[in-house]
Amino acid sequence: MLRSELVAKLQEEFAPLRASEVEHAVDVVLDEVAQALADGGRVELRGFGAFSVRKRDARTGRNPRTGAAVKVSAKRVPFFKPGKELRLKVNGGEEP
Repeated sequence: MLRSELVAKLQEEFAPLRASEVEHAVDVVLDEVAQALADGGRVELRGFGAFSVRKRDARTGRNPRTGAAVKVSAKRVPFFKPGKELRLKVNGGEEP
């Protein structure tokens, strides 16, 4: 699903709102999630899942084209852990 498809679906659900208002609401939600993660926080949406940040240590990688060793610096990466309800929905109501 694209951002524009999400905005269109939300506008169908909330018909009195204009597309620009719905788009602004989506922007605010996504910006707040991104800012919370940038600040080192965690975002938990009950029934959906939790977003957090994990630290990856520096390592030596390989250039797949040449096979040469490349230093990869340490970094923080976003991580998503799905909630139980989302896992069940994705798996057709059955727990894997």
